[in-house]
Amino acid sequence: MSEPIIEVRNLKKSFGTHEVLKDINLTVDKGQVVSIIGRSGSGKSTLLRNVNLLETPTDGDILFHGKSILTDDFNLPLYRAHVGMVFQSFNLFNNLTVLQNVMVGQQTVLNRGADEAKKHALELLNSVGMDPFVNAKPAQLSGGQQQRVAIARAEAMDPEVLLFDEPTSALDPEMVDDVLNAMTALAHTGLTMIIVTHEMAFARDVSDKVVFMHEGVIAETGKPDELFGHPQQQATQDFLKRYLSRI
Repeated sequence: MSEPIIEVRNLKKSFGTHEVLKDINLTVDKGQVVSIIGRSGSGKSTLLRNVNLLETPTDGDILFHGKSILTDDFNLPLYRAHVGMVFQSFNLFNNLTVLQNVMVGQQTVLNRGADEAKKHALELLNSVGMDPFVNAKPAQLSGGQQQRVAIARAEAMDPEVLLFDEPTSALDPEMVDDVLNAMTALAHTGLTMIIVTHEMAFARDVSDKVVFMHEGVIAETGKPDELFGHPQQQATQDFLKRYLSRI
């Protein structure tokens, strides 16, 4: 029987009078790759930012291994070590080298020694094809290269879950495949992943479950072949019409 690792229950999020998330319910099982798709402004990134507590929910609850992450005594730094996030804008430390970027969290949060952190960082940078650039600074790298370093940095914390917030949206088209290939390889390791993406072919080919969001609600959820092949809701059908001819 599959084990839920993250559960979102009756989640609501408002900014002032604008309700962005309306009663969201979502279960992510251990080892699942879940892609969240939908138009811009449908609430996808806001949902992800609530799961990582970069935004505080207005109402509802979020559970990690069955325990609420919204209690006063919840250990947020430890949670973020277990639930990592890869952003659109890379968020690397510009004053550190590639290698130092992947080592620093291991040393400061996980209390790893320099030798162990370096060994782990080099293994991960090799896995995303960035080992030739260990001494480079982020400003010397392309966007696609920076994003692969960001993926290695997040993976270096040995997370149970990785959240991806449109990780290819800031990239030039020729760089997108390198990042998607790195994410595909990561998905094949059995890591639990929640991915907000506009890359429909990737969502179809890599996901165990696809979630379609529309106007702040989850309009439809299903396996990729079901949702892409036989969408049930009119909003899903309308959204996918623009993409199906491309994938």
